[in-house]
Amino acid sequence: MSRPTLPNPSRRQVFAGVGSVAAAAALAACGGNTGRSGGGSSGGGSGSIAQWYHQYGEPGTEQAVKKYAAAYKDAKVNVTWVPGDYDKKSAAALLTSSGPDVFEYGNGPTIDMITGKQVVDLTDLLGDAKSDFTPAMLARMTYQGKLYGIPQVVDLQLMVYRKSLLAKAGVKPPTTLDELIDAAGKLTSGKVKGLFLGNDGGAGVLGGPVLWSTGHDYLTKDNKPAFNNPEVAGALATLQKLFRSGNLLLGAPTDWSDPGAISQGLCAMQWTGLWTFPQLKQALGDDFGVLPFPAIGSSGKQSIPFGAYASCVSAKAKDVEAAKKFVKWLWVDQTDDQLDFAQSYGFHVPSRTSLIAKADKLKSGPAAEAAGFIAKYGHPQTPLLWTPTSSTAFTDAMDKIIRSGANPAKTLASVEATVKNEMKRFA
Repeated sequence: MSRPTLPNPSRRQVFAGVGSVAAAAALAACGGNTGRSGGGSSGGGSGSIAQWYHQYGEPGTEQAVKKYAAAYKDAKVNVTWVPGDYDKKSAAALLTSSGPDVFEYGNGPTIDMITGKQVVDLTDLLGDAKSDFTPAMLARMTYQGKLYGIPQVVDLQLMVYRKSLLAKAGVKPPTTLDELIDAAGKLTSGKVKGLFLGNDGGAGVLGGPVLWSTGHDYLTKDNKPAFNNPEVAGALATLQKLFRSGNLLLGAPTDWSDPGAISQGLCAMQWTGLWTFPQLKQALGDDFGVLPFPAIGSSGKQSIPFGAYASCVSAKAKDVEAAKKFVKWLWVDQTDDQLDFAQSYGFHVPSRTSLIAKADKLKSGPAAEAAGFIAKYGHPQTPLLWTPTSSTAFTDAMDKIIRSGANPAKTLASVEATVKNEMKRFA
C-alpha cells in the first residue's frame, strides 16, 4: 500500500526500497539462513530455490507459504522468513551471491534494483493471464516495457464511517473535501471527534489521495513533477485548517492503520485500510460503511491508494530460468493458492480480477464495495520513479504544511526542486 509504512509486520506494508551498498551491513542480521545451498539450516542441495518473505503479522502465513513451496515438484524450494527491516536486508542481499533466488518486494522492485540489473525481466511469465491483473498494478512494476514483479495480493486504504452517527447528525457520506470538512464539524460532539486521519493529521498517508483527488499526481506521464500547483496547495491549506479546527481526532491510542479509534467510539469517520474489516465487523457489526477519499475542486475525482507485494527474481539466482518457472507456477498458475493466500490469512484482495468474484469475504457489504474501489477509484501508491529521496521530501513537506502551518505553495516548490534533481538520474 507509499507505502503506507505501517507499524506491524504484515503484507499490507509496502515499503520504499533502500537498494544501497551502505545497507549491505544489515544483511548480517539475517544470519546464515539465506535459503541458498550451503547457506544455513534451510539451504538445499542442487536444484533448490531460495525464496524470501518478510515476516507477516497474520497467523498461519508462514506455514501457508511453506506448504505452497513444498507442493512444487520441479525443485526444492527453501522458504526463509525474514524478521526485522526486510527492505534493507533484501536490498543488501541482492548485492551478494548468497541472497535469495526469488523474493517479494513492496509494489515490485525499486527503480534502483531495476536499473542496477539486480532483478530480471518477468514479462514472459503472464501469457494469457496478463489481462486478469489490474493494469495499473502491472504498469507500476514495469520499466521500459519490461515487467519485473508478479503481484501477489492487493491491499488498499479508504475511509470508514459509523452509519448510525452520520444518520443521527443528519450527515450524508461525504463525496467532496468541502463536504468532508462540513461533516467533521457536524459529527464532533463531546468526546467524539468527527474525523481521524492519523495522529499526524494525515500528513504521512494522504499525499497520494490529495494529489489524485485534485486531478493531479506525483509525476506526469513523462516523469516531471506534477504536484506543485494551486489546486494541491489549496487542498493542503484546507487540511492545515482542519488540523486546527478541533474536529480532528489527534493523539489517539492507536494510529490510522488500526481501527481502534472508530471502533472504540473516539471518532465518527476514520481513514484506514481494508485489513481492519474483521476487527470492525466484530466491534461494530453492520454499523460501518466505506468511502474513497473525497473529490477536490472541479476537476478532481474520488480516489484511493492500493499496493501489492510482488514476487521478483534476483539476477544472481543460481538458476534464473528455474526461479522464473517457480514464480510462474505459484503466482500465475496456482489460482487456488493465490485465493487462499489473500483470504485465509488476514483480509485482502486477490491480485487476479477473476479471483475477486470467488473470494467469499468480498461478496457482500462494505468488503464488496471496497474491493470495487480498486478499479473505480484506485491508484498505485507511488510511481516507480518516485524514489525514497522524493518520498521523504514530499512527506516532510506534508507534515510541515499540515502540522506546522508552513506556506503550501512555497513548500511544494522546494520539493519540486528536489524531485527534479532526482529525476536527472533517469533522464
